Amino acid sequence: MRSKTLASIAVTAGLALAVSACGANSSSGTGGTSETNSGSGTGAKVGVILPETASSARWESFDKPLLEAALKKEGLDPDIQNAQGDVQKFSTLADGMINAGVKVLIIATPNSEVGASVAKKAQTQGIQVIDYDRLNTGGSSSYYVSFDNVKVGELQGQGLADAMKAAPQGANVIEIEGAPTDNNATLFHEGQQKVLKPLYDSGKLKLVQSQPIDNWDNQKGGQVFEQILTSNGGKVDGVVAANDGLAGAVITILKKVGLNGKVPVTGQDATPDGLQAVLRGDQHMTVFKPIKDEAEAAAKLAAALAKGDTAAADALATGKTKDAKGNRDVKSVLLTAQLITKDKVKSVVDAGFVKASDICVADTQAACTELGIK
Repeated sequence: MRSKTLASIAVTAGLALAVSACGANSSSGTGGTSETNSGSGTGAKVGVILPETASSARWESFDKPLLEAALKKEGLDPDIQNAQGDVQKFSTLADGMINAGVKVLIIATPNSEVGASVAKKAQTQGIQVIDYDRLNTGGSSSYYVSFDNVKVGELQGQGLADAMKAAPQGANVIEIEGAPTDNNATLFHEGQQKVLKPLYDSGKLKLVQSQPIDNWDNQKGGQVFEQILTSNGGKVDGVVAANDGLAGAVITILKKVGLNGKVPVTGQDATPDGLQAVLRGDQHMTVFKPIKDEAEAAAKLAAALAKGDTAAADALATGKTKDAKGNRDVKSVLLTAQLITKDKVKSVVDAGFVKASDICVADTQAACTELGIK
C-alpha cells in the first residue's frame, strides 16, 4: 500500500490549524437516536447507558441495536440511552434508571469518575453493575465485559511496525492517542508500546510526540496532529491513531499536504469510514472488534445477574482485569479482536458487521471488486 521507502518527507510550512472536516466517523448503521427509550420487553428491566456519539459511530450504529437485540433475546426489558459525552446527563440517566427499578445497570462511561459514582449509587439500591467496554478504574462494578484492550493496542503497534519495515533508520512516528480519562486508551497505548518501544529504543523508529486527546475529540485530534507535524518541519513517516475517528482527522491533514497514502496510519473500530479509508489506501489498518459478541456476552451476564445467579455470572466471567487504581481484580469477559488490513476487509463484511454498500462507494468500488466484496 505504501511506497518502497518511507523517507521523511518535508512539506512546506504554514499548515493551517483549522480542521473543518477532520475525522467524520459516521455510519449508515441501524442504531436509533440517543433519546429513544428502547425498552419494550416484559422481563426484568436492564438499564444501559452509552457514552457519546461524537468520537465513533459504533455506540449508536452498532452497540445500541446489538445490545437491544441481545437483551431481548435473553428475555430482558432494555432501556438504552446515550449520555452524549455529558457526565451530568450520564448521572441523570442513571438516576432515572435506578428509580425505575432496573435489576442490572450496564454502563459505558465518558470517564471513570462518573462511572464509579454511578456504580456506587446503584449498588446501594441492590442493583448489579456491569462495566461495558470501558473499565471504570477506582470503581466498584462487579463485572466487566470488553475486549483484550492491551492486545488491541498490540495489533495497532504491529500494524504500524509491519507497514514501516522498509522505512529508513530513524523514521518519524507521531502518536495521537485517546482520552486520558478512558482506561481503554491507557491499555491501547500500553499494547502499542509493547511493539513500538523496542523500535524506538533501537533507533529504528523515532517517536516525535505522543499526545492523548481529551474526549476522543476528532477535530481536536486533527488540530493537535497538525501542530505536531508543523513543529517537526512537516516530517512524518507513520502515525498511530487510536481509533478510526482520529485516523480520519489525521488523514484530513495528510491530504492537505499531499502525504495521504504515503504515510501509514493505524485505526480501530472497523467503522464504515475507517474501512473505506483502508480500501483507498489512506489508512493502513483498523481493528475489528466483533461488537455482536460483546453485546451478547453482556446480555448473558445481565440475564444471570437479573436472576440473582452469581454462580452463573461467574462461570461466564472467567477472566480478570486489574484495576490498579482500586487495587482489585474485576471479573471479566475479555473477547478477541482482529487486525484488518486491505486484504482482510472482506472478512468484516462476511461477519455481517457492515454491509458492502456501506463501504463500496465511488472511490472504493474498484478495490471492492478486486477483493470480491459485494
